[in-house]
Amino acid sequence: MLSGLFIVLLPLVLGYLVRIRSKSLQKLINQAVNSSVYLILLFMGVSLAGLENLTSQLSRLGGNALLLFSITTLFNLTALWWLSRRLTFKAGNSPVVKNAPTSKLAAMQGSLLLVAVVAGGVMVGLLLGPHLGEGLFNTADLLAEWVLYLLLALIGCQLRNSGMPLRQILLNRMGLAIAVTLALSSLLAGLAAAPLLSLHWNEGLAMAAGFGWYSLSAILIGDQLGPLMGGVAFFNDLTRELLAFILIPLVIHRHTALAIGYGGATSMDFTLPVIQQHGGVTCVPIAVVSGFILSLLSPPLILFFLSLSG
Repeated sequence: MLSGLFIVLLPLVLGYLVRIRSKSLQKLINQAVNSSVYLILLFMGVSLAGLENLTSQLSRLGGNALLLFSITTLFNLTALWWLSRRLTFKAGNSPVVKNAPTSKLAAMQGSLLLVAVVAGGVMVGLLLGPHLGEGLFNTADLLAEWVLYLLLALIGCQLRNSGMPLRQILLNRMGLAIAVTLALSSLLAGLAAAPLLSLHWNEGLAMAAGFGWYSLSAILIGDQLGPLMGGVAFFNDLTRELLAFILIPLVIHRHTALAIGYGGATSMDFTLPVIQQHGGVTCVPIAVVSGFILSLLSPPLILFFLSLSG
């Protein structure tokens, strides 16, 4: 099992070793990451269509995702509220950033598009499955695995060339505190949810270690535990982001750490514009550092927990 961890971590590490100075090449890598995510989620949808008793399985998927999301949210909000009470920083003392999306629907479009891609994959599987048989679903699994290796290498390269030096990360104590609090509370939630989801303790930890990075958690979990649990991880982390879009404007001035931290890994990208718009520019470095740390932690933690025996 540790050999499987090594095989999947290897492209991430190799990608991290590549230093790229060209802005155009960095942009191309970002586009390739987005395309790879869509492709893998499409394959995941095709694999979901191959499950026996699809309707009942999808019902189980939704129920498990809701259960995991509810427990994780309870743990996260409690821990981040506690942290917010102990930090003196408050948002709202700086001007907001121009051109950030003010509409929640506009902010959620990217998330909803990913759901549409998974649904499209399910439709493809249902339409082609009767004609191509099990070969379609086996091929989808194989292609998803190889695209996953490519994606991990690209993500490693992204993290290396993100412009976030280690010194800057460690000096931002608030961003570090938010990331650690979110990570620990999520893992505790995973332990609590594991028996309720009929999972081993290590699988519960892996399910909770996505920290909101729904595209990656779905891919890694699905590769090891099957498309059903990959779907649970996907919708658990996706729902976190959707709730963050609603929560941030409501609480960022009273509980800044909670508003920044709840989005998890997405606070450095998808939820960042909403944090900018409602919290001001002083919140930006804190959110970026918090999201970066969680993005750096998530892949190795998921793979490590999955490599352990139950």
